[in-house]
Amino acid sequence: MIAFMPNLATSESEIFAPGLLGGRVALVTGGGTGLGKATAHELACCGATVVIAGRRAEVLEGAVAEVGASADWIAGDIREREDAERLVATVLERYGRLDLLVNNAGGQYFTPAEGIAAKGWRAVWRLNVDGMLNMAEAAFARAMGPVGRGTIVNVTLSPHHGMPGMAHSGAARAAVEELTCELARRWAEKGVVVTAVAAGHFDTEALEKYPASLRAGMARTVPVQRLGKVQEHAWLVALLASPLGSAFSGSTITLDGARDNWFGPWPPPGLADEAGQVPTEERKGPRAGAG
Repeated sequence: MIAFMPNLATSESEIFAPGLLGGRVALVTGGGTGLGKATAHELACCGATVVIAGRRAEVLEGAVAEVGASADWIAGDIREREDAERLVATVLERYGRLDLLVNNAGGQYFTPAEGIAAKGWRAVWRLNVDGMLNMAEAAFARAMGPVGRGTIVNVTLSPHHGMPGMAHSGAARAAVEELTCELARRWAEKGVVVTAVAAGHFDTEALEKYPASLRAGMARTVPVQRLGKVQEHAWLVALLASPLGSAFSGSTITLDGARDNWFGPWPPPGLADEAGQVPTEERKGPRAGAG
């Protein structure tokens, strides 16, 4: 499978006016690959200065080279509160402001619910929930609250009617959406907007880590019968960063080709092996995903 990636050689947005986000500074976690990198590129095309964050410096350096001159990077681990505060503080030191935080970093592994060990559950929760909250609270306390402006976009997952094979991630992402509502209410008086984007199945390199039978059936479970294109997700984030974004505060916007409407037998035809077993993703080490 070849992931559909936007043309990173261009410096203009395909759909937004030049300078839409001119003068803004954005921080995108998990911005070295996939949806995060596409988002960073689109924000840069709209005129923003973009800082991408993650744990692997070499990946971040490569992404910045692709995104362009208005991009920068900082290595750090969002699961650690002190590191999250350092990421925000570094952006402020370098650029003097932080207008947009995209909590894109997240991860999970594919396994039946009964196969989720306590350690695996904690790893997924710590990355997807604790990491998001660490970054959101640091951005509010240090950058956005004091000046009375800012936007936070939390990336979650669709479908919402259960995620067989990823129950740990489904629970974690549901918690993020509830926290999005709470933070939007709590911080509204300070001028800070908090929204969530529930992403469906997108054609990124991240799909390669899942079992082949699962990848093969993904598009068939989407009513529009295709995987999402990464720039579609990036366009939505850019829209939420625009002046229109404040109208969506507290909302979760689902972008999944109507995947939320699909339901049927589990496992779906073609996923289980001859013995009726659902494939389990082989994990490499203790980490649940990229941060």
